[in-house]
Amino acid sequence: MADLVVLRPEGLYCPAADAFIDPWRPVARALITHAHADHARPGHGGCIAAAEGLTVLRARLGATPVTGLAWGERLRIGEATVSLHPAGHILGAAQIRIEYRGEVWVVSGDYRVEADRTCSAFEPVRCHTFITESTFGLPVYRWRPQRELMASIDAWWAANAAQGRASVLYSYALGKAQRILAGVDPSIGPIVCHAAVEALNRAYREAGVALPPTRLVSEIADRTALGRALVIAPPSAASPGWLRRFPDPGDAFASGWMALRGARRRRAVDRGFVLSDHADWPGLCQAIEATGASRVIVTHGQVAPMVRWLGERGLQAQAFETEFAGEEGAGASAEAGAEEGAGASARGAS
Repeated sequence: MADLVVLRPEGLYCPAADAFIDPWRPVARALITHAHADHARPGHGGCIAAAEGLTVLRARLGATPVTGLAWGERLRIGEATVSLHPAGHILGAAQIRIEYRGEVWVVSGDYRVEADRTCSAFEPVRCHTFITESTFGLPVYRWRPQRELMASIDAWWAANAAQGRASVLYSYALGKAQRILAGVDPSIGPIVCHAAVEALNRAYREAGVALPPTRLVSEIADRTALGRALVIAPPSAASPGWLRRFPDPGDAFASGWMALRGARRRRAVDRGFVLSDHADWPGLCQAIEATGASRVIVTHGQVAPMVRWLGERGLQAQAFETEFAGEEGAGASAEAGAEEGAGASARGAS
């Protein structure tokens, strides 16, 4: 049987459904795993995505028509049957299950196996072929439990607030920012969000996700209150002019790349919190094993080490060369590359 998913110039393509998955060029029909910009691009004739994340996806895609599917709902497209299953990455992030003549493939997009309150939890899906990311596909990447991490953010915020210092925390505006908001203790002080983050907070709230009250900096007249604030902003906001609004700010960066030696130094921030919306090394291994797949195709991240490691364990492993960027874009990937020599090799790791 021919492959259910192949690589074309427009992106991943399923001939049996005559549909593309997260294409990077405009196409007539797209199946979208989630709303991050490297997976959801405007200009398609129509899109199918998880109903859970439609508010976020529509905010990103503008006028592009989007149809929502409930989790597990089966839809006949062409000669294939398609269903969506939670990926646990961000709100509405889906794995796409494709079945054709008894063969089942799953395209995972980006995923995270640890659950939180901002999106549906990752669901393992049995298949013959699994298409996986490998953003953090080296054994050096092992995340602390989320509860411990949020407690460390709270402690940093509270210590700054006691000194009258704002706590500026840089994070990706979609998904990670809302995960932080849902996990921190809002009794410590006011929470201020950059406008780019606040727009996505509204989309999450419209989807029914509970987040603590947040305000724009322009809505707080009391400078003393700003001295107790937690400020959530995208990395692009890190400029002296923007930071001057806050009294003697302490700053930090939330990213999986903070697990690497020197990453915080290159970001020139006071603290680094190792927080990612992607699976760590144990999570990737757990997710791949749970599929029962005999064939695994790796799309982006630490591709070569993951392909080699899977092959050594008896799986048929290969790679697709895609335009997916992983966590926080190509800059983060370049940063990871600079540290790759200091990380552990995947060879022989468990």
